[in-house]
This record gives sequence, structure tokens and C-alpha cells, in this order.
Amino acid sequence: MRELFRRGAEIALNPHAAWVEELHAAALGGARVRLVAEDPVLAAATRRANLANLLHWAAANVQNPGRRVPPNTHSELLDTARDLVRRGLDETALDSYRTGQNVAWRRWIEICFGLTDDPQELRELLDISAVSIGTFIDDTIAAVSERMQHERDELTRGAHAERRAAVTLLLEGAPIGQARAESRLGYRLAGPHTAVILWSGAGGSDQVEAAAEAVTRAAGADQRLTVIASAAAMWVWLPVATAPPAAELAARLAGHPEVRVAVGRPGRGVEGFRRSHLDAATTQRMVARLTSPQQVARYQDVQLVSLLTSEPTQTDEFLADTLGDLQHADADTRTAVLTYVRELGSTTRTAERLYTHRNTVLRRLSRADELLPRPLAENALAVAAALETLHWSGTR
Repeated sequence: MRELFRRGAEIALNPHAAWVEELHAAALGGARVRLVAEDPVLAAATRRANLANLLHWAAANVQNPGRRVPPNTHSELLDTARDLVRRGLDETALDSYRTGQNVAWRRWIEICFGLTDDPQELRELLDISAVSIGTFIDDTIAAVSERMQHERDELTRGAHAERRAAVTLLLEGAPIGQARAESRLGYRLAGPHTAVILWSGAGGSDQVEAAAEAVTRAAGADQRLTVIASAAAMWVWLPVATAPPAAELAARLAGHPEVRVAVGRPGRGVEGFRRSHLDAATTQRMVARLTSPQQVARYQDVQLVSLLTSEPTQTDEFLADTLGDLQHADADTRTAVLTYVRELGSTTRTAERLYTHRNTVLRRLSRADELLPRPLAENALAVAAALETLHWSGTR
């Protein structure tokens, strides 16, 4: 029986990519983990944690088949616990571990049926497996919950806790006096604000901090308010009335390719402080939802795309109905069409913007008309909106 267990665990140590995606989709699909799924940093951490749990259990059973597997207390899971607490979430966020357990159990049954056709051996193997997997997940959740309680205790003390509490009250619109909030934050609320969210799906707080400093310099700010949202995410407010251009931000961030940046609209006063951050959060969710390849996204640049992509199924239908075969055309043709609409139908300005000849622009526009379901002249605004959506989408 131990030999069967060991052979099965060796198979589980090399899961197929499609099965891993099923594991992730199930773990982040429950209603109780919606807030986790909508946060790119937490969602990435949950994916890593569920895969780590699977591999931890399998590796332990290769070494000691059938014995009780110690809880997974790897730093990756404990860092996730800290991030959940910093987001104000409780242990219900760990439901993803249970969902992952259910998917892993179905896969383990398939593996077991491939190991033996003896009914008695199969019955005993599955019985031991059920106890092993269930006990391991129980022990791991208990360990992570204990860490969450520890982090919760830590966050109730110190300057960071005061700053985070004050920011939370401001974002929720709670009645906190401006003078009191400014005292706790060490940041003036009466002036202009531009909120920025920086995060890295690959982790690395040092990289996020360095990127935040680069964004501050690009904005021309001499100070910033910083709140550590998680081990790999940071909320920043800059006392500037203009969001730095996306191209300049991207150039400044070239040395930090793993860090993503979402920028809210500038605002003034307490309401501007709040609204700019909510804009940045909306932008961050859109970037994650579309798996966008763009490193920098400003709310003012993606507001329309965010609205158009709130329902993925409808987004796919809109793109197919509006673009037809242009959706799958070469990038030069699509870029020519989008630039042409942005330049209000001027082929001369389009050619100048694209650094190409006007005749080249005309050929690409003619090609686009052949691919579109309706001529560009009859549906220019919808075509431009669809192409803008494609620009921000990473999976299409």
C-alpha cells in the first residue's frame, strides 16, 4: 500500500498545466473568496499557495508514503496570511484551500484508478488518501489562521496601524476630522492628490518600493503618502494635480518589469483623496481581469475599456460583432485604424503619428474595410472602442 501511495504521489508532483488551471479557477470561483479573486496580488498569492499545498503533500508522500503530512508553513503561505489581514479579510478567505482540496481529490482518484485494478487495494488506498488529504488541509488552515491572528495583533499596534486605520476611514467615507486624519497620516489632505497602486504578482517588496520612488520622481512630487497594502502591493498618494504621462512612467519603470502601476484621476481635498484611490483600484482590477500586458494604466485612459469589459461574455460578443475578421488582423492594420479615428479621420495626421507614408495608411484602412462587418465610416466610434479594448487585453 505504501508503494502504491508513493507511485501516485510521484505522478501528482508533475501536474498537467490544464489541471493546474482548473485548480486555480475553482479555488478563486467561490462567492466567499470574491474579494480575493478581484485583487490581483491576493489572487496570484492564492494560486501559488494552492499549488504549493499540492506539491507539499505529494512530496511528503514520496518520502514517507501514507504518513501524516506536516502542515505547509512555507513563507509563501504565511506571507499570504499577512496580506489577507492587511486587506481586512478574515479566515473565510481560506475557503480557497478547501475548494482546491476538492479539485485535487478528484485528480487523485484518477491517479489511484491508474495504479491498481484490485478492488480491495483501491478501497484501502482511497480511504487512507481521504484521511491524509483532509488532515493535511485542516492542519495547514489551522497554521495559517494562527499566523493571521498574530498579524491582526501586530496591525493593531504602531504607527503603521494608525496610518492604515486612518486611510481606511477616509476611503470608507467615515466621519473623521481632516485635522485628525492629517496628524495621523503626516500628509496634507487639503490640496491636490493623485493616487497610485503598485503591485507585483511575482512578489518582491523592494522592487515595489523602488518603483514607487520612480513614480514619485516622474510626477515631480517632493513627498508621498505610502500605505503597505501587502507584501507585494503598495498604495501611494502624491500631492500633484496632474497624473504623469503613461509613456514617461513606463520609461521610468523599465528597470522594474515585474511591477504594475495603476493611476487614478487627480482630485482635491478629502473627496479627491478617496476618489482617486478608488479609480486606481478600478484600473487595477481591469488590468487583472484582462491579463493586460501593459505595465502602466491610468484611469483616464482606460475608463471606457473598464466599462466595456465588466462582463467578459458580452465583451467577446461586442468585439466579434464590431470587428469581425479585423480582430485577428495584423497589429499594423489595427493600429492604423485606431490612430485614424483618434486623429478625427485625417490620414495626414495619422501618417505623421505612425511615422509612415500616407499611402501606407490608405492601404491599411482599405484592408480594414475588407475585414470589418460594416465600413469604418459607418461605425467608427464602436470600432475604435473595440480596438482600444484589444489594446488592453492580454488573452485575446
